[in-house]
Amino acid sequence: MPETTPLHIAVLAAGKGTRMRSRLPKVLQSLAGRPLLDHVLQRVAPLEADALHVVVSHEQERVRAAFAEHVPALDWIDQGEPRGTGHAVYQALQHIPDHARVLVTYGDVPRIPVADLEACARGTGVTVLAAQVPDPTGYGRLILDPAGQLERIVEHKEATSGERAVDLINTGVLAAPAGDLRGWLASCEPDPAGPREWYLTDIVAVARGQGRVIDVVRSSDPVAVLGVNDREQLAVQERLHQAEQCSRMMRDGLAVADPARLDVRGVLKFGHDCSIDVNVVIEGTVTLADDVYIGPGCVLRDCEIGSGTQVAAHSVLEGVRIGEGANVGPFARLRPGTELGPGARVGNFVEIKNATLGPGAKANHLTYVGDASVGAGANLGAGTITCNYDGANKHRTEIGERAFIGSNTALVAPIRIGDDATVGAGSTLSDDVDPRALALTRARPRVIQDWPRPKKKSD
Repeated sequence: MPETTPLHIAVLAAGKGTRMRSRLPKVLQSLAGRPLLDHVLQRVAPLEADALHVVVSHEQERVRAAFAEHVPALDWIDQGEPRGTGHAVYQALQHIPDHARVLVTYGDVPRIPVADLEACARGTGVTVLAAQVPDPTGYGRLILDPAGQLERIVEHKEATSGERAVDLINTGVLAAPAGDLRGWLASCEPDPAGPREWYLTDIVAVARGQGRVIDVVRSSDPVAVLGVNDREQLAVQERLHQAEQCSRMMRDGLAVADPARLDVRGVLKFGHDCSIDVNVVIEGTVTLADDVYIGPGCVLRDCEIGSGTQVAAHSVLEGVRIGEGANVGPFARLRPGTELGPGARVGNFVEIKNATLGPGAKANHLTYVGDASVGAGANLGAGTITCNYDGANKHRTEIGERAFIGSNTALVAPIRIGDDATVGAGSTLSDDVDPRALALTRARPRVIQDWPRPKKKSD
């Protein structure tokens, strides 16, 4: 493509996705935590097109809203009542100058190789992206003449038995000069009242009839160029996507126990010698410093984890920052606003929310810490809870450095426990405790000797 020729990209995203059996528009279905359309827009970004047009129809308000802040801004085109791929492209061409080259792709092909798109965009005439697949059922076939040139594209439902035996399929991706494409589409528009759709593929026969040569680019990854039409195909593309990015991360040094059992639904950044066990889910942006271990069954969302930290099995971390050398889990839940200092320890069945644990602080089991700050070296015994909510407002608990909180203690906020203070097991406190003091609330035991245990009444 000459440097002076502008490139416009038209993404067809108007399909209902009936086979998805979902109220959500097909292009908003999630793959690796992001809408299908988002993946497509990411794939076309390296082409640096002069304009990016997205053709929508079904539930278009929801689609537009999902990408309202996309950079660069998208040119949204309302297809109206869809009449086929030819109709969708013709609507887009009303926004594209005749001297431009237009590349047509689809909002439900999330893994299309950038190299395939670039190969189509580089051409000067008509370029069609094809793929050779073992089972072409359902796809349009590329029919070549005896000289090996593309003669026409036949939709599966209109193909003869001989044509259906052809395994070279149409991916739908096509590039052409905009002015020529506009004329070819206009000449093959079917009767709007008739049953036949307006197919983009019909322009191949029209162009061929005018003596134009149609270039065919064979995809570098025939599976990646297949669209997503139902949930089974979406699941296939999900696994392929996960395998692809996992291979890339392992090449960059990440140790993964089983690549088939790691799901990254966002961005994972990692340092040297990080290790991830099986059945781990990564969401949002997660950053692992050097020598971090993530145990089996963990879910991490928007976390920063310091070097040498160990996250044991089945822990859920969301919106947390963890210092170096900390230990978390197993079965811990760290909610947004949690910060753990270096060497802090959070054990099994501990929940922390909007709270900080200073360096070396411990909450080893069966504890809830919410809206609190825990000083360095403090120790929270089993069953400790901060009672932070009074039914209307949240209140903070402050626990000083090296404080010791006995098991089964309730701290009713707002409350402050001083440095080096001790709270006896089984206490419920609502008043502050001075540094180095002992506080406890314990009723004097009452023992009744030879107490007769109740018995069931006889019939």
